[in-house]
Amino acid sequence: MSSRARVARRIAAGAAYGGSGIGLLGVAGVGLLLAEVQLAKRNVGVGEMVVPPHADGRYGRTLAAEGPGAERPPIRFTMMGDSLAAGQGVRRARQTPAALLASGLAAVAERPVELRNIALPGARSDDLDRQVSLVVSDPEGVPDVCCVMIGANDVTHHMPPMRSVQFLNAAVRRLRTAGAEVVVGTCPDLGTVEPVYQPLRWMARRVSRQLAAAQTIGVVEQGGRTVSLSDLLGPEFEANPREMFGPDKYHPSVEGYATAAMAVLPTLCAALGVWPEDLSADEGVLPVAKAAAEAAASGGTEVAAMPAHGGRRSPLARLRRRHASAAPRGSAPEPAPDVPEGLEISGAAGGAGSLASPPTKLGPSGE
Repeated sequence: MSSRARVARRIAAGAAYGGSGIGLLGVAGVGLLLAEVQLAKRNVGVGEMVVPPHADGRYGRTLAAEGPGAERPPIRFTMMGDSLAAGQGVRRARQTPAALLASGLAAVAERPVELRNIALPGARSDDLDRQVSLVVSDPEGVPDVCCVMIGANDVTHHMPPMRSVQFLNAAVRRLRTAGAEVVVGTCPDLGTVEPVYQPLRWMARRVSRQLAAAQTIGVVEQGGRTVSLSDLLGPEFEANPREMFGPDKYHPSVEGYATAAMAVLPTLCAALGVWPEDLSADEGVLPVAKAAAEAAASGGTEVAAMPAHGGRRSPLARLRRRHASAAPRGSAPEPAPDVPEGLEISGAAGGAGSLASPPTKLGPSGE
């Protein structure tokens, strides 16, 4: 087992059996990290902060009246997590990752999608218990699928990784027990934030990826699926910070959120069985810890548990790289969510089918 896999397994094991401690950097490392963070804070977040727009509502509404989805109820989709899931930094509802995913899911499934976004900017993994309670107590019932994006604030606020994974594991377990499919976009690469300098950049990247790998182990063992955002967002964000980051230099821009949504959409659809299984997309079957380490270093990689045998959970996981550019082309529903009049909200810009189109036509970039 590689050193990356061993570290991820150690964190996950500590989360499962009750671990704590200062984390992987040690006392000296944390002291240096704290000093560097204070310097970075002077430059991060100096731009105008924009409250995430309200994106709740129904996407692909016309599919309820015609087409293959006419006889079926809407897919119920809930977005959870932190500011990345909330869409911090964009001004229009259709530009949030939740709206992009709802629009794309409606287009692929050819069914309306009812979106509820309960993500909270600034949230850490310990807030997931509150968010899950909102989900399971919903009088309308448990959603068909939940997408969780969490972890960045755990790193910046020095939450011990074992505790972070512990909270996420508990959330996924509760959602799966209630009957919802769960897809987790793991911790993004914080080493790409432009105002962050060395050695903080190296530390942030290392800790981000270690947490992402440990998150993957826990989520898969609880019956969920993960999509790695770290390396996927890393090169593009690092190469084009002016385009991929928003005004505060920390949260993604419209293009950055579209990139993240395009990575998560195929797995979201696959969790509901509306994405065709392409065996050629398999990256391999590996022990869970090794699969998690591989995924953390290769953005856009899905990790899911292998089928159980004889009632026993498989120790193996499957890696798969799905591509939104190869999405099955369904109807492109008119974005018409049921929200109070006056709210500026719709599906993905350019139509709900834009996430099922080639990347050059993806979402907001087509405005």
